[in-house]
Amino acid sequence: MKHPKRMVALGAICTTAIFQVPEIPPPPAKVLATQRCTVVDGMAISAACAFQKLGGQAQVWARVGDDADAQAMRLALASEGIDPKGLFTVKGTQSSHASVIVDAKGQRLVVPFHDPQVDTSPSWLPLQDLSNVDLLHCDVRWPEGAETALRAAREQGVSTMVDGDVAPRPVLQRLMPLADYAVFSDAGLLAYTGLHNVQEALLTVAAQHSQHVGASCGEDGYYWVENGHIAHVSALQVDVVDTLSAGDVFHGAFALAVLEGQGIAAAARFACVAASLKCTRFGGRLGCPSRAEVLAALDQRS
Repeated sequence: MKHPKRMVALGAICTTAIFQVPEIPPPPAKVLATQRCTVVDGMAISAACAFQKLGGQAQVWARVGDDADAQAMRLALASEGIDPKGLFTVKGTQSSHASVIVDAKGQRLVVPFHDPQVDTSPSWLPLQDLSNVDLLHCDVRWPEGAETALRAAREQGVSTMVDGDVAPRPVLQRLMPLADYAVFSDAGLLAYTGLHNVQEALLTVAAQHSQHVGASCGEDGYYWVENGHIAHVSALQVDVVDTLSAGDVFHGAFALAVLEGQGIAAAARFACVAASLKCTRFGGRLGCPSRAEVLAALDQRS
């Protein structure tokens, strides 16, 4: 029996309360929620959970506060099979929290809180553990940690992926060149390049990047550069309930499919279907489908 592919995901971690409402009215207002849930998430963390649910083995590296919430995060991740030993307690600080309001069209309002006293030093990272994994995936919310880990992964011959979401351009300029797989959001790609067209921006980045460059564009699917030309896979047409974490599910699914030896086009189809199905379910990353559901949807699509 083959061992599952292994990934380390590094980034910000948060306890998030998600509320579903009919619509998000302008303030001042009060609106009753129709559903609610609480989830441990964050961009890289949600990607790791999708990677795990779809058949891989993931662990996370992130900073947590010196509080009971941190222990609850560890227990929640462990219950889903995620290795939480890479959660590092920063003494005298609070763990991150967020509230998310999702409307009937699946769009959302996100209100995060991150303790500004949290130490940004990456000195505690267990970089020696990279020798036991197949891929390091980083988001852009902790640049100091991501840059240190990405450079160590390259030295050890471990594949790297960066989620190029919206961030200050200097942060993206530090991190994206260190990615074997530079997988942007459409907004993050345009912020990185200063351009206004996704395809033009992809070609511009690919001209300076040695390996894979692509952009996840929500309902418009995934675009990437292949042999100097733009390639594209469409998303499924679905009734959208909640778009929260859809891009993160895409990253986790894409990473797993690539590591399993699928070509880029097949991996993009797999990831687009996983992200599309997630959008049909309330609860952020909790809506990630199973592998069987993704494969069934792929069969139906073909």
